[in-house]
Order: sequence, then C-alpha cells, then structure tokens
Amino acid sequence: MRIISGLYRGKKLFSPRSANIRPTLDQSREAVFNILYSKLNREWKNLRLADIFTGSGAFALEAISRGVACVTLVDLDLTDAKRNITLFPNEQKKINLLKADATCLPYSQQSYDIIFLDAPYNKGLSEQALISLLKQNWLAPDSICIVELAKKEPFICPAEFTIIDERAYGITRFIFLRKKYFLTSVDY
Repeated sequence: MRIISGLYRGKKLFSPRSANIRPTLDQSREAVFNILYSKLNREWKNLRLADIFTGSGAFALEAISRGVACVTLVDLDLTDAKRNITLFPNEQKKINLLKADATCLPYSQQSYDIIFLDAPYNKGLSEQALISLLKQNWLAPDSICIVELAKKEPFICPAEFTIIDERAYGITRFIFLRKKYFLTSVDY
C-alpha cells in the first residue's frame, strides 16, 4: 500500500494488521480520485473529506497528499489508521480521528465536500451510514459521496440521493452520489 499522487507520492503505508480490513487497491483509489477531479469544480485546498469505515486510512491520507484542507477518519477500530497517520507528522493539524459507529454518527459541527464509505462488504451498512450522514449534518451543499461495494453487492440508493456515476474495477464497484435538493416555495 502506498500513496499514489501528490506531495507524498510513493510513501509506503503500513498494511492492515487485521484480515478483516480490506484496503482500497491503489489502482482503484487512483481511478476514484480521477473521477472526483472531473466532478468537482473547486480547488482541493478548499475541500474537506470524511473517510467513513476508514480501516487503514489510506483513502483519507491520499486526499491529504493531494492537498485537501482536512480529513476526518471514522471507524470503530482506529488502530491501523493511527499507525498510518504517524507517517504524516507535518499534516497532523489536518487529520481528525473519530471512533464511532458509522451507522449512528454523532452530529457534526462541520460538513464535508467528499465522503468516502468503504463498509464491510455484503452487510448493507452503506445505506445506513448514508442516512446517518444526512441526518447528522455531515454533508456540505453539493457534496459527493463515494460508496465502495463488492461488484455484485446489492445497493438500494436512499431516496435523498442521486447516483451520478458508477464504475467497477475487478471485484469492486464504486457508486458516486449527490444529495438531492428539493425546491420549496422559498426557492422560487
């Protein structure tokens, strides 16, 4: 496992100590970031990212290398993520850790522009986490959520979201979502 691009390109990360953690493959991570570049109309230095079900923290640390303003890593077990963030001593002020159940998140004082969800495969946790993110103020206006799933894993998109892209790489599938905005009489 390594950082693919940016300031820390080529930096090796610690491999997960648990067989239950399945990091996003380097090639898939690169593809996802390329898609994000095409869908976001803002500079990376102005973006905030939340890595939900973070595991090793590789996705969030890739975002740090590419210049995002800050990242929050969320998981019930942050052991592997903590090991990897020690490799980035100059970025500690940009990295937040939150030990939490992604399906029952606490209210967030700040919202995020990019949210990456890599739940354990075939457990239906992504949909629950998306609803929790929505209810607890984690989503910035025009934010993008990326859901990583097993290639054939069923996914029921919550009604509050729109699928804007979907890609498969090997045994993995990525679904890109945006929050729907509903017009009210005030919006006219």
